[in-house]
Amino acid sequence: MELLRPIPTGETKAILFDFDGTVSLLRGGWQQIMVDFMLEVLLEVAPQEDPSELSRSIEEFVTELTGKQTIYQMFHLCDEVRKRGGRPMDALSYKHRYHDRLMDAIQYRIEGLESGRYQPRDWRVRGVATFLEELQLKGIPLYLASGTDQEFVLEEARLLDVDRFFPDRIFGALDEYTQFSKKMVISRILLELELRGPEFMAFGDGYVEIRDTRRVGGIAIGVASREDGEPGWDEWKRRRLASAGADILIPDFGNALPLLGFLKRPETVSLEESQP
Repeated sequence: MELLRPIPTGETKAILFDFDGTVSLLRGGWQQIMVDFMLEVLLEVAPQEDPSELSRSIEEFVTELTGKQTIYQMFHLCDEVRKRGGRPMDALSYKHRYHDRLMDAIQYRIEGLESGRYQPRDWRVRGVATFLEELQLKGIPLYLASGTDQEFVLEEARLLDVDRFFPDRIFGALDEYTQFSKKMVISRILLELELRGPEFMAFGDGYVEIRDTRRVGGIAIGVASREDGEPGWDEWKRRRLASAGADILIPDFGNALPLLGFLKRPETVSLEESQP
């Protein structure tokens, strides 16, 4: 674990978790699938462009928007098509085409869980179920929010046996995209539970949830997980989460139990002081 700044005084009264890359590995590899899909779309419009240069450009904006609803990446794709003189499909159609391609790539994981060939732990971030169980025992309300569509988040959380930790508190993207964002979920939690900033904590592997948590004065914990399921840091995520303003960085939840010492803090503490 890396403590990047002192943690403010307060008692943790609600915790938000991102889903993909923070809890779930089912969609691991989605970025490359999205980049390849967008590259194909743009090369149809501008076949004279260098594919490698275009791919790097796509990677930049896909990365920048990671953590937001998928529709926002598709809005950007529409803009890129227009820049090249093309006439784009609507963003929702692009989103559905991309999602169909992603599901084709990961269907074996879904079917493996449904058949019992895989166990839920095979496609969860290391140690996350044990960590969630400890939080649940403490009676802290846990929330789950994802840029993935709501219906798929609910189903995938069920398959991974983590839906039980978030009863009626799972939120995902909607086709009516203005009705959902992680920022809106955070605001709702703070309002309904009447929390001040440091009483709220969030775990995520994307820029958006870290930034939105810091903006309300909450405790932001970046999860720099490797999406191949192996232990250790994803160094790119590690750098990006630090630049987003994470208070603490962890590679996964395999050795994260010392974080439980932050959940009730009489004063600002360090990692050493927080050992249970």
